[in-house]
Amino acid sequence: MKYILALDQGTTSTRCLLYNHDGEPVFRANQEIACLYPSDGWVEQDSLDIYISTLNVINDCLTKMNINYDSIDSLGITNQRETTVVWDKETGMPIYNAIVWQSRQTQDICREWKKYEDIVHNKTGLIINPYFSASKIRYILDKVPGAQERAKKGELCFGTIDCWLMFKLSNKKIFKTDVSNASRTMLFNINSMSWDDELLKLFNIPKVMLPEVCESSNYFGNATQLNADLKICGVAGDQQAALFGQNCFIKGESKNTYGTGCFMLMNIGKKPTLSQNGLLTTVAWSINGKVTYALEGSVFIGGASIQWLRDSLRMIKTAAESEKYATGVKDDGGVYCVPAFVGLGAPYWDNDCRGAIFGLTRATTKEHFIRAVLNSIALQTKDVIVTIEKDTGIVLKSLKVDGGATANSYLMQYQANILNTNIILPACVETTSLGAAYLSGLSTGFWKDIKDIKTTHKIAKTFRSKMSEGERVIIDKKWAKAVEATRVFK
Repeated sequence: MKYILALDQGTTSTRCLLYNHDGEPVFRANQEIACLYPSDGWVEQDSLDIYISTLNVINDCLTKMNINYDSIDSLGITNQRETTVVWDKETGMPIYNAIVWQSRQTQDICREWKKYEDIVHNKTGLIINPYFSASKIRYILDKVPGAQERAKKGELCFGTIDCWLMFKLSNKKIFKTDVSNASRTMLFNINSMSWDDELLKLFNIPKVMLPEVCESSNYFGNATQLNADLKICGVAGDQQAALFGQNCFIKGESKNTYGTGCFMLMNIGKKPTLSQNGLLTTVAWSINGKVTYALEGSVFIGGASIQWLRDSLRMIKTAAESEKYATGVKDDGGVYCVPAFVGLGAPYWDNDCRGAIFGLTRATTKEHFIRAVLNSIALQTKDVIVTIEKDTGIVLKSLKVDGGATANSYLMQYQANILNTNIILPACVETTSLGAAYLSGLSTGFWKDIKDIKTTHKIAKTFRSKMSEGERVIIDKKWAKAVEATRVFK
């Protein structure tokens, strides 16, 4: 039997999954990745740790399954997007830590670039924000002595995590990325589907340090560090991969991923419609010369707030305990949490505000606090969905969900309640890696076409609203007041 090997390199962990032709994960291997916090709002990682974790999980997966590379059809890669690595082309060694997508350390650079906002939005579908890769590249080139000149000479490479891993796995032979990752750099023109010379000039980023951009389902090269014959045939940023893995192939179909952050994407078809309400237009994927676009809203702190409860506040021992405590009380006790630990993402894009708690009384318990934190994940998601509906005119009839936090039934039911829509949980919640597997398998013929893929997609559970409209109105008003107060207090 043949399998697809899917590598999912995320913010907090690196995972490897083996998928069979039915789209079922037959084995998983996982390794946590440490984040570094050099200063308030800064988030970095050791790029070599990320690469080593990749080798570890792939070897662990194959060893424990007792199979060899002859049983592997191909490798698909999906990755935390926007996270930026700059490395020496000759030695393959990074010149600075990877700057993670969450990091706010390039705010000053972005403020200087605000005058280019219309140009950036029209060309890239993005807004000027530390979230994206361009300002991170600029930071590294400014921070590391001599880096700008070395970049001009072609001695340095830039890549998002997919590109970095392919470069290392191929023994420096592959220097490529896919269109979905390129579209998150703030340097890629989503109309011409190419690196934009005007933006590169404005930001003083040498084009020679950028990778070749390829389609998402495509033969990129061989991962020779693992096996001489192991082909890399599918690459996509994690959220686009999840959209593909959720089978959102039709315009208007949407998914929300509950990971470290929350990422809501809607398939908007073949034209890159620009948002007028603070959302992002991004490339979803490109297959056989046909580009599909998506509208996206990003919540910076989703599942990370549960980690905060566990690791920093030590209110829970495991993430799973949050559901037990949340259901241990009849309501939230009037407590609202706005987890703006690194600012607020869509639709606010407020980099300067920080987290806040409202409604505390002498009767507030740990259970109320934990419940409010879980509620905040769903409430932030609703903000994004309401904005998407304004931009597209499409009223959401259902929402496909995935990611680690979907294991929390309380959170999923609350999400259905406040949205007044069906929340659809797939049988395989690892849709990010599944999307990468699908893209790779399409390229090799492991799956014949989209119809073949659809036969593998199964639903595990549907959550339906149990909340009255009156209750929703009250919650919406209080949440809006909490967000407004959080943004005022700076």
